[in-house]
Amino acid sequence: MQDEVDGIVAAWRSEMPGLDVAPMEVLSRVSRLARHLDLARRQAFASHDLEVWEFDVLAALRREGPPYELSPGELTRLTLSTSGTTTNRIDRLEAKGLVVRQPNADDRRGVRVRLTPEGAERASAALADLLASEREILGVLDEATRAGLSDALRDLLLPFESR
Repeated sequence: MQDEVDGIVAAWRSEMPGLDVAPMEVLSRVSRLARHLDLARRQAFASHDLEVWEFDVLAALRREGPPYELSPGELTRLTLSTSGTTTNRIDRLEAKGLVVRQPNADDRRGVRVRLTPEGAERASAALADLLASEREILGVLDEATRAGLSDALRDLLLPFESR
């Protein structure tokens, strides 16, 4: 069975036979899969009235355990955002009642962002729906293949994340 990438790679090999297009066989599939996964995530979160970025912030806080709080800088790092983007996101989530800003007890100049009970509930429910969707997506692979794929993707990701 062939996918769209097979056609793309074949066309490039035909048009530019001297060019090694082998990286496309892996990375074009990763790129296309990322787009499909993004759509699946959006659908999983929509029923909880959440955007992907909203879930990312809420999930970062929820993973911390009680009292479910982080500094804006920690949120910036964990969500791969800029500080300006993080500030805007916190503002918007605070307006929806999903997070609150509180003074930092250790640094009076700083703040901590804390998940509200509603934010924690929505993050947990959205995660459950996301995982159900992801289990279905991965259902075409057996457990050993999933583990091998996870290891290979980690190897590809580590150089980017260790910079």
